[in-house]
Amino acid sequence: MKNETMKWNPYIGLVLIIIPILIQIPYTLLIMNFQYPDILRQPTDLILSEFQKGGSSLVWTWWFFGISGLPLFFAFIHLYQNTKENSLLLSLTAVIFGVASLFFQLIGLLRWVFVVPILSNLYFDPQSSEIMKQAVLINFQTIHHLFGVLIGEHLGQLFTILWMFLVSIVFRKNQIFPNWISNFGMISAFLYLLAQFELFSLVIPEVKEIPFAGLVGSLCWLVWMMALGIQMLKRKSIVIS
Repeated sequence: MKNETMKWNPYIGLVLIIIPILIQIPYTLLIMNFQYPDILRQPTDLILSEFQKGGSSLVWTWWFFGISGLPLFFAFIHLYQNTKENSLLLSLTAVIFGVASLFFQLIGLLRWVFVVPILSNLYFDPQSSEIMKQAVLINFQTIHHLFGVLIGEHLGQLFTILWMFLVSIVFRKNQIFPNWISNFGMISAFLYLLAQFELFSLVIPEVKEIPFAGLVGSLCWLVWMMALGIQMLKRKSIVIS
C-alpha cells in the first residue's frame, strides 16, 4: 500500500473491528423482541402480529440495523484505492460487489421501517374489512419475498460473499496481508455461500437447507472482518516506526 493512503489504515481498521460489534446490538434486540431470524419463515399473520406488538421501538431497531453497516462503504473504497494499482480488474469488481451488497441489504432491511408498518396498521385496524386484511396478507408476502428474500438475503449476501472472496484473492496475489487472512476469507465466503441453499429451498422443494450454514457463515464473515481490521492497525504501526 502507498504511504499516503496507509495513513487511513487505523481508521478503516477500526471501522472493520467496530462494525461487526455494532451490528450485534440491533441484532440481539431483534432476537429478544421479534424472535429474529426464525420469525421470517413463520406464517404471515404471525409475523405481522409480532411486529405490531413491537411498536415504534421495533421500527427504530430495524432502522438502526439497516444503517449500522453503512460505514463499511469507506472500507470498501479504501481497500480498492490501495489495491487497484496491481490488481485493477479484481479490485474494481470487488468494490462494485461490496458497494452493491450494502445497497441491497439496506433496501431489504428498511422495508421493516417504511413499508411493513403501513401494512401492519392496515391489518390490525378494526375498521379494515376481511377483504382488506386478505389483500394486506398477499401484499406482505410479495414484499417479504421481493425485498427480503430476493434483494436483502439473496443479492445482499451473495454480493457480500463475492466481495469477500475477491478481496481475499487480491490480498493473496499481492501479499498485502498474511496468507491466513486470505485463506480465512475464502473459506468464510464458501461457508456463507452454503446458506443460500435455504433461500432456494423456499421455492424449490428438492433443494434442502444446510443446517447452521447461515449462522456459521455470517459469524465467520464478521470474525474475518475484525481480523482484517486488526491487520490494518498493525500495518500502520509498521509505517510509523
